[in-house]
Amino acid sequence: MRHRRRGRKLGRNPSHQRALLKSLATALFLTERDAEGEINKPPKVKGRIITTLEKAKEVRPLVERCITIARHALPHQDAADELEPNAERNSDQWRAWRSSEQWQVWCKTISPVVAARRRALRMLGNKQAVRILFDDIAPRFADRDGGYTRVLRLAKPRLGDAGTRAILELVGKNDRVRRKAARPSFESDAAESKVKPVAPPDNEPTNAADDTQ
Repeated sequence: MRHRRRGRKLGRNPSHQRALLKSLATALFLTERDAEGEINKPPKVKGRIITTLEKAKEVRPLVERCITIARHALPHQDAADELEPNAERNSDQWRAWRSSEQWQVWCKTISPVVAARRRALRMLGNKQAVRILFDDIAPRFADRDGGYTRVLRLAKPRLGDAGTRAILELVGKNDRVRRKAARPSFESDAAESKVKPVAPPDNEPTNAADDTQ
């Protein structure tokens, strides 16, 4: 019996479940990478993977947690960037900065970012996915408190076992925009429908009442 154990088994043992969720979250983050030759081609739609509905619902909390960890590290990263010099690495100016007290201040400032990256690396197990998460995805959601992903159920089931498929994607890029229908303006039509009275020509006889007068 599963006493107060939340989550789905997905037909796997616990270690296999963790490996499955790691691979799904890593695959979602890696869709944001650029083209790297013919072997690692980017997907057609960035920030989107297609899996079963149960797997999408199960991996969604892991993805949200990783993005939250990376988003909370952004202020520390900005503060560390201000303390870092613009000199090239291993140059005389850079070596002088390494031997100064500013180096100690920079280490204390960057330490939360290093801890966050190590924590995300334990959760994902892929350095490239962690790099994309902190460099590209986290700044995009800097002003958003949660709700970074959405799950959309697909109508067509999976071939073979007829499993329910779903889309797991990051919000912000593929959002549906509701457009208000333009209301028809009847002023121009009413102006065109108004017909000016046509004056009778000179050769036509006028009314009899006018002749008697």
